[in-house]
Amino acid sequence: MDTTTKRASSKKGERVSKTTIKRGGGFWKLFKQQRYLYLMSLPFVIWAFIFSYVPLWGWTMAFQNFKPAKSFFDQKWVGFDQFTALFADQQFYLALRNTLAMSFMGLIFGFVVPVIFAILLNEVKGMFFKRTVQTVSYLPHFVSWVVVAGIVTKSLSTDGGIVNELLVSMHIIDQPIQFMAQGKWFWGIVTASDIWKEMGWNTIIYLAAITGIDQEQYEASRVDGAGRFRQMWHITLPGMRTTITVLLIMSIGHLVSIGFEKQFLLGNNLVQDYSQVLDLYALKYGLEMNRYSYGTAISIFNSVISIILLFTANGIFKKTTKESIM
Repeated sequence: MDTTTKRASSKKGERVSKTTIKRGGGFWKLFKQQRYLYLMSLPFVIWAFIFSYVPLWGWTMAFQNFKPAKSFFDQKWVGFDQFTALFADQQFYLALRNTLAMSFMGLIFGFVVPVIFAILLNEVKGMFFKRTVQTVSYLPHFVSWVVVAGIVTKSLSTDGGIVNELLVSMHIIDQPIQFMAQGKWFWGIVTASDIWKEMGWNTIIYLAAITGIDQEQYEASRVDGAGRFRQMWHITLPGMRTTITVLLIMSIGHLVSIGFEKQFLLGNNLVQDYSQVLDLYALKYGLEMNRYSYGTAISIFNSVISIILLFTANGIFKKTTKESIM
């Protein structure tokens, strides 16, 4: 190797080492510049660690025959016996079916309806009417499910319920229908109630996304002769795509973790085969029967499936739409 080549290699090595040092110190330099922001976020990190990660220690109960009176080291370890019993129980699969059915119905209708409502509300020109409709639509979000369940039950009642009276007066049915006593109606009732309660609140996010769309695009489309429907289809919807994708991925991750409040308050013994979801199953066959290890196993199943769904949905959208949450 000649002298010129050696000098060039030496200079190149010096540049690489300087660049590496510069990059290596970039984080600490940024940390020093934004130290107050990091300090402000520290309480939230501590809160998340204490309430989201420390409780994971309780997952060890799923591998024990947990007895509250005994210490951790005195518990009897049973391995995967709790999971074996879980997957052998027919009631578990019934609860899983109900959970997935109501989750998918809520995902489809609970996602499409707020998007359509936001787009239509954005097209309203009268600001007073627009704000009034928006306010009225998101007020049910602040009403507890206890009150909502009472309203829904009374509305669908055979004794003075407004739904049955309306259907009878319109000669659609001859006799009032006992909606709350028939399992085939339960999934639809829960989905419709959830849409009514949360539609307006979810619309706020989409309206914020629409606000961020460049208004010059609408002006240019009007010059080109595009009507309002074409503007909604070719400008508004694509402008909301990122927001829709992120919220859809997060919703898919919670398909098996829909809670139990709606089902518990709207359900009864006559529709138990359609109202029992995984969380209710864990409450009934776990905590109420003092089978704490069994209830923990159900919780682990929910968490693992949610993580798998989240990463799967994120990977699919990342490959197809080039958008993801991580």
